[in-house]
Amino acid sequence: MARGREKRQARHEVKHVILPSGKSVEVVYFRGDPHDERYEDRALHVCVGCGSRLVQPVDWEERGPDHWRVLLWCPNCELHREGVFSQAAVEELDAQLEAGAEQIYRDYRRLVRANMAEEAERFAEALHRDLILPEDF
Repeated sequence: MARGREKRQARHEVKHVILPSGKSVEVVYFRGDPHDERYEDRALHVCVGCGSRLVQPVDWEERGPDHWRVLLWCPNCELHREGVFSQAAVEELDAQLEAGAEQIYRDYRRLVRANMAEEAERFAEALHRDLILPEDF
């Protein structure tokens, strides 16, 4: 059983980095065989530390025709994860990022409409009560 634990522990390295602001960040570097399907096919948008589905790519570069080296960051727990992943896994991450951006855009539009409707209601009520004068413009 100790051998299995050693094998798992050898797959990552933890470094503590002090940022210029004085904040300390723990960076976890994961190592893996790009041909190990269990490693590369993990959902890249899901944090391996806290399970958050908000993981974002920070840096990436091609590693051959079918693989990418990607540095990922979780805004929830601030975990950094680096690895070499298949084209399919990176495309899935891209699809998840696109879906997230679409959701943010839909929420933004809904919020703008709600704010504008509230503002129009207040303006109509002010007109109804004769609270708006020509000097207001």
